[in-house]
Amino acid sequence: MAVRSTAAPPTPWSRNLAEPKIHESTFVHSFSNIIGDVRIGANVIVAPGTSIRADEGTPFYIGENTNIQDGVVIHGLEQGRVVGDDGDSYSVWVGKDASITHMALIHGPAYVGDNSFIGFRSTVFNARVGAGCIVMMHALIQDVEIPPGKYVPSGAIVTSQQQADRLPDVQAQDRQFAHHVIGINQALRAGYRCAADSKCIAPIRDENAKSYTSNGLTVLELERSSEVASNGLGAETIEQVRYLLEQGYKIGTEHVDQRRFRTGSWTSCKPIESRSVGDAVAALETCLTEHSGEYVRLFGIDPNGKRRVLESIIQRPDGTVQATASFKAPTSRSNSSYNGNSSYNSSNGNGSSNGQIGSETVEQIRHLLAGGYKIGTEHVDERRFRTGSWQSCEPINSSSTNEVIAALEDCISNHQGEYVRLIGIDPKAKRRVLESIIQRPNGQIAPSSSQKSYSSPASTSSATAKATSNRLSSEVVDQLRQLLSSGHKISIEHVDQRRFRTGSWTSSGQIQAKSEREAIAAVEGYLAEYEGEYVRLIGIEPKAKRRVLETIIQRPNGQVAPSTSQKSYSSESSASSATATAKATSTRLSSEVVDQVRQLLSSGHKISIEHVDQRRFRTGSWTSTGQIQVNSEREAIAAVERYLGEYQGEYVRLIGIDPKAKRRVLETIIQRP
Repeated sequence: MAVRSTAAPPTPWSRNLAEPKIHESTFVHSFSNIIGDVRIGANVIVAPGTSIRADEGTPFYIGENTNIQDGVVIHGLEQGRVVGDDGDSYSVWVGKDASITHMALIHGPAYVGDNSFIGFRSTVFNARVGAGCIVMMHALIQDVEIPPGKYVPSGAIVTSQQQADRLPDVQAQDRQFAHHVIGINQALRAGYRCAADSKCIAPIRDENAKSYTSNGLTVLELERSSEVASNGLGAETIEQVRYLLEQGYKIGTEHVDQRRFRTGSWTSCKPIESRSVGDAVAALETCLTEHSGEYVRLFGIDPNGKRRVLESIIQRPDGTVQATASFKAPTSRSNSSYNGNSSYNSSNGNGSSNGQIGSETVEQIRHLLAGGYKIGTEHVDERRFRTGSWQSCEPINSSSTNEVIAALEDCISNHQGEYVRLIGIDPKAKRRVLESIIQRPNGQIAPSSSQKSYSSPASTSSATAKATSNRLSSEVVDQLRQLLSSGHKISIEHVDQRRFRTGSWTSSGQIQAKSEREAIAAVEGYLAEYEGEYVRLIGIEPKAKRRVLETIIQRPNGQVAPSTSQKSYSSESSASSATATAKATSTRLSSEVVDQVRQLLSSGHKISIEHVDQRRFRTGSWTSTGQIQVNSEREAIAAVERYLGEYQGEYVRLIGIDPKAKRRVLETIIQRP
């Protein structure tokens, strides 16, 4: 099917005649128009009736796995650009795994982040929509920046930043819906590509109206199944091998019998050194033949990171080959990467365990059962771990140690590459007495050697938090504990060094945690995600809807927990909390200047900074850095300190401005050469 794509026309503002660059795996319907410098990534579907015109604003970027649905218009103004995730300037940037649905309009300058969803007939103009946002139908987004992970309801008109900042967070069911749309459109993309290929469509027509998945192959597999001959492997496995080799990964295989499968005691097959798809497939078939009646799994090895990627079972003892779901190339958010070897070594247990669970965990189980407690297990992938969105494994109703251990090992085997934790439950009080992680994604079992206490949930939670927190100081852990025990909510904000001066913090949303342990894990996850940035912990009183704590817990130089003083949460107001924090972290300003800043802000005045070198000081030729936009005293003090550091060796003065009268109420020099 011919793709209707043309070069940009010569115009007074551009005569480069740039042409679209479309990845070979992308499907573009012939009833669509793509004009000019449009860069489209892998596995994109562009549906009929779509117009993507980079003839005025240019260039455009559309990331991999994104779907551009029927009637979508993407255009841009000659003036105005956004910065893409690669650091370059674009008229329109649409990230990966995004859905731009029927009749939507994206008009540049515009940015739509990864995993975002733009609903029917919605418009995004001169705006940024952060990653993971859900914009429903008939909405208008204009002249604003929507923070990541926000939900825009149908019919909403968001034209001021204040509106954008107050938008609610996306819920789990919204994310599931958006992911479902991506999956549907990927199936459609594969189907359209197959329909245009006689080699792919002929077998389906011959099957006379059977379902396109009835023979165990998806259309995506049928696209390329004829490229490599294989008697034992499905097209999905061949596709996986091809992907691994194309990405520069090495390929390995392992096998294990049914008895050792539960303990994860895998044995390697002969190494595969070939870079040829055909040779690699032949080596895989040899491993399958030699170990018929056993489990066989395929995995990729990143030679640079020395880690595993895309680990999947390709044969089971009943002879089933390629029993897993259809292969998808991994993304930055996938859970298919494994740090280290995921095989589990036998522990020095007491014989009650088959080797997959450490002796410490066995001892915990024995204590719980002896105390009359029930036992449960939960699992969560790496992405959801930081939000504490755990899911239960199969219920354990047995009071036998051996049966409980067997159930735990089944949960671990079924959720390799995820976190798995052991839960102790008091059936009378209907409360948890233990939460202990017994598996991590890198294959580690029983993370700590310390024995947990089962006397009370508070002591258990506290001990667990202290045992697993390796990024947070004891002060921050105590702050978290006091916030949660007081019924306060917690959230995280982050900002890079450039925006730190103006106090333009970005919220990561409220942390939904059921325990101190989950809260600590979530905060640690954000610290890791925003390395090289300022990160601060926010405490919120839900009834009064006010902040009771703002404290920076990470700085760009890697420092965590900047102060050693313990904050009080019992009776502080948001103002006094901010004051205490400011005093604790202000290392460059005198107490008089801090008081001046506090008084200016409390009076509703604006503040700014002016500086001048020694030569121009005599003539009074001060230079203004612009008004400081802040939400709290702490941010104001941090911004002023930053300017002092930036203009070392110069005169710096603090300016207070009455915004109503538009006059200065304060001019005071706070730094001299």
